[in-house]
Amino acid sequence: MKVSKALAGISRRDLFRLSGQFGLSSVVLGAGALTGAVSVPSLAKAAESTYTKRFSKEPKHTLKLGASGFNAQNLLIERAGVLAFARDLEERTEGEIRVEFIGDNQICGQLNCVEKTQTGVIDMYAASTQNSAGGAPYLNVLDYAYMFPSRASQYHFLYSPESQRILRDPLERRHGLKFLFSHCELRGIQLGSSFADKPTVTKLEELFGTKNRVTGTQLGRIAMQQLNLNPVPVAWEETLDGLKQGLIDGAETWASAVAYANMSPVVSQSVDLKFFCGTEHTSMSARVFDEMEPHLQDAIMESAYLAQVYAQHANEAALVNTVGFSDPQLPGTIFDQHNVRPAFLADDQIRMAEEMCSPEFNPEPWVQWRERLDNWAGGIDTYTSIYNVAREVPADMPAENVEPRRWWRAA
Repeated sequence: MKVSKALAGISRRDLFRLSGQFGLSSVVLGAGALTGAVSVPSLAKAAESTYTKRFSKEPKHTLKLGASGFNAQNLLIERAGVLAFARDLEERTEGEIRVEFIGDNQICGQLNCVEKTQTGVIDMYAASTQNSAGGAPYLNVLDYAYMFPSRASQYHFLYSPESQRILRDPLERRHGLKFLFSHCELRGIQLGSSFADKPTVTKLEELFGTKNRVTGTQLGRIAMQQLNLNPVPVAWEETLDGLKQGLIDGAETWASAVAYANMSPVVSQSVDLKFFCGTEHTSMSARVFDEMEPHLQDAIMESAYLAQVYAQHANEAALVNTVGFSDPQLPGTIFDQHNVRPAFLADDQIRMAEEMCSPEFNPEPWVQWRERLDNWAGGIDTYTSIYNVAREVPADMPAENVEPRRWWRAA
């Protein structure tokens, strides 16, 4: 049985009952530690064990983590590292920090988790940087077209001390957010029913003129406009209905997002355009972090590092074994079950797209945003700096081979 079905046998009534007995966070954290099929008795036992461990002492700090639409089940599809972080932080601090995990859009969604963290409603959040860019525009710095040639280059940048200087420090100064860790994929176009009966896309021009959903990222809109992909702002929660009803031809997102968000039944082809970041990150309030005792600050960073390593390796495996984003495609995966065809474009097609829309070859559309981001970063040439770090690893390096580093340490 696939891990994506791990909680299939648990009714909402049982979940509510167990949450009432042990608390939602203990149920979610307990479920996240289980593998394979999960029964009500096994989940109850895991929740009780987790509850007993978590409540054995009074915490010094309770941190609310708004996890947008995530839960223990779909975090086994897109391995964003959120539950691994929460579990490790509680254990590492021996209960001094307790994490209240609030997912399923109960306290915030993809578009507003960032604002609720900035205003103190929650202490930390998990959502895509692209959706969060509406409330924290500096996150656009990750979204220059074709700045990252591969998932390996994305992980390499996040592990690099240069990410502290170029991404994390300016984000903290400008928006009060401490960027902790992120899963990494590259965005493509997820085509709906209008392409179900068409051959698998092999040429970039087959996408020209289609109407596609875009996230909150301003830079993503620029790339899509240059590629004649007609970006239409649609909330993440409304994207599935838009694809189902044919209001849009496709959506720009990444493969595991399609799988975890139940979009696979309405997606016919997953085109690996790789044109800018898909980064499901976790950040926390810098003010809350700064108020922590030094040893707890160290613990948060170490747990973030563990979660980063976890996301790197677990998501690479899940893309093949759970999502089905591979060629050949493994039978029984989510994409295989719903007849979603991965479309991996040849190098010459990716090069064509890069020459059409990237700042390297088509600088004019990017000038205004480059100047804005460079100014916010204190004069750093953000595009060139990140571009160069991203190419410190071979373009064909498997993402799981990237060496982890503690990015906040210079040496």
